[in-house]
Amino acid sequence: MLPTIEKHPTIRGAYQLRTEQWLPRGIDEVFGFFADAYKLEDITPPWLQFHVVTPKPIPMSPGTTIDYKLRLHGLPVRWRSEISEWEPPRRFVDRQLVGPYRLWHHLHEFEAQDGGTLVKDTVDYAVPGGAFVHWLMVKRDLTTIFRYRHERMQHFLGEQK
Repeated sequence: MLPTIEKHPTIRGAYQLRTEQWLPRGIDEVFGFFADAYKLEDITPPWLQFHVVTPKPIPMSPGTTIDYKLRLHGLPVRWRSEISEWEPPRRFVDRQLVGPYRLWHHLHEFEAQDGGTLVKDTVDYAVPGGAFVHWLMVKRDLTTIFRYRHERMQHFLGEQK
């Protein structure tokens, strides 16, 4: 399922992005891919110039913070996220502590299905500037980013090696 974005069902002024992707790999392998924060660099579009700043290794657990730098429409952005939930190999949540959004809560879920793994993403977010800024840039940007992510996950985890 390619990304869908709708107004958030319960948070005024927020939106919700939902997407799913089935990968022909076991849940432990797929979750392990996401457990490495540096893999985000591999599945993020190059135009964002996204880099993890936190030194390796990054041991994942509730409370882990990770710093990133990127460029949004040419502007440098610092982003700090916190792993607020960590339940291998089923789910984890990262939430923005510092960054471009007023709200960013990203639930990653993994479900063994049909000999592979179903990866589900639910992102609750809100943007400065509200609906106009969302319509003008953010909705299109997030759709493009998550489509790219699907392609890259297919590249890394879509074929048995």
